[in-house]
Order: sequence, then structure tokens, then C-alpha cells
Amino acid sequence: MSAITPTRPSKPAPRNPKQPLRKLRSATGSRRVFLHTVLIGVAIVMLYPLLWMLSSSLKPDTAIFTQPGLIPSSLRPENYSEGWSGSGNSFSLYITNSLIVTIGAVIGNVISCSLAAYAFARFEFRGKKIWFGLMLGTLMLPTQAVLIPQYTIFYNLTWINTYLPLIVPKFLAVDAFFIFLMVQFIRSIPRELDQAAMMDGANPFQIYWKIILPLMKPALITTTIFTFIWTYDDFLHQLVYLQQNDKFTVPLGLTLFLDQTSGSSYGAMFAMSTLALLPTLICFLIFQKRLVEGLATSGMKG
Repeated sequence: MSAITPTRPSKPAPRNPKQPLRKLRSATGSRRVFLHTVLIGVAIVMLYPLLWMLSSSLKPDTAIFTQPGLIPSSLRPENYSEGWSGSGNSFSLYITNSLIVTIGAVIGNVISCSLAAYAFARFEFRGKKIWFGLMLGTLMLPTQAVLIPQYTIFYNLTWINTYLPLIVPKFLAVDAFFIFLMVQFIRSIPRELDQAAMMDGANPFQIYWKIILPLMKPALITTTIFTFIWTYDDFLHQLVYLQQNDKFTVPLGLTLFLDQTSGSSYGAMFAMSTLALLPTLICFLIFQKRLVEGLATSGMKG
């Protein structure tokens, strides 16, 4: 009887350590390609109205709605020159009026909202939580609900057809959103800085001016940007309070190109709408980094 020789188990084929890494890189690369494709598609959808407006500003009036494509079949740059002086006044007048109102509102919001936020964040006074809750409750109050009472007050003050109703309320801390934003930011600043300043003889206003205000620069820039954009684009309040053409702002000046009884100059309107976007676009591009920083550092602090 012959002896049976045991068979040795075969060794598994050596594994390539780089193969899982390649698969991971391939999956990550495919995921990135898909994500970038989706983001590019969303960006195109979001930018299409702006591109269509820019294209329409260079088209004849008869081709704006009959040729919806982005590439004009014929260029008409005269829309810009006609729009600049085609509303009876130079469009620079409306841009200047808008900047006056907007800059006044920005200064008022930055000063008044930062003072109110400093009081809520650092001082203790009777009914503080109640007043803070009422202040936040105004965020849920529609603007239209207080428009008529406000108009009555400003009418009795003979402020109608002036810029005062659009600027003066900003100096009274009427925007609860910015107060809440700054309160959250100030709460993240250590109180030890206040105590050290008090030991050096600083009063509350000096602490606010020399310590709190410089440290809350991101929140101030966020307030500046949003106030600038919201005020510059505001149509309702400017329509209610401004009556004469020489006091019109950009949103009201653009309506002068539309006429219900005769032909409307859509090409000139789109041309001036394109130019009207430049101030807000420049403001956003300059302070974009600070805007993100201000929202990131203020939104989640308790």
C-alpha cells in the first residue's frame, strides 16, 4: 500500500495594496465630477436671468421677447445712451439718490443696532428678556402691517416726498435681525476684556467704542452689506414716500421706462437695470470674505 503524500494548500495570490486605493480614488473622482456637474448646472440656472437681462440690454425692443436666446442677432448699444437720459432726467440722478438713501441707512443701522446689541448683550436691566423677546417678535411682523401707521406719522411730520422716512428710522434700531446678529457676536467676546477695561477706568461707552466695536468688525460688515443691498433694492417704501421724479431712486427710475398707454422702452430699461446692478455687485465682491466670516461667527453663538 503506497503512502499518501499530503498536498500543500496553495498560497493565495499576492494582493496589490495599491488596488483599494485606486478604487477609492476613482470613486472620489467620480463623486467630484458629479458634484461639480450639478453645481455648474445650478449656477447656469441661477445666472440665466442675469445673462438674459444683459443680452436683452443689447437687443432692439422688437427682438427682446421674440428672440429668447442669449446671443442677439443684432446689437443695439444705443439702449445704454438712450436709457441714461431717456427718462427725462439723467440716470445718474437716480443712482445718486439711491446712494444717499442707502449710505444714510447703512450708517444708521450700524450705529443704532450695535448700541442696542451692546445693551442686550452686556447690561442687566429690568425686563431685559421681555424686551429682547418683543424685539425678536418684530421679525415676524409683516412690513405691510405697519406701513399705514408709519405713513400717517411721517405725513403729520411733513416728511413725505423727502428721504427722512427712509433714513431716520434706521437710526432708531428698527431692524431686529441685525440686533440679534450683533448680540450673538458680542456674547462670544470674553467679558474679561470688559472687566480689564473697567479696572483701567473705562466707562461703558469707552468699552463699547474701543473694545467691542473693533472686535465685532465681521458683524458690522455683514450688517453693512445686507443693509446696502436691501435698501438699494427697496421698491415699496420708496414708492410710498417719494413722489417727484427728481427725488426718485433707481427702482423708481426704472419704472419710468414702462408706459401702459404707449410703447415701453424695454431695451433701455434692461440696459439701466444692468448698470444698476454694479453698485451691489461691487459691494458684494469687495466684502464677500467678511460677509461669510460674519455669518459663520455670529449665527451659532449662544
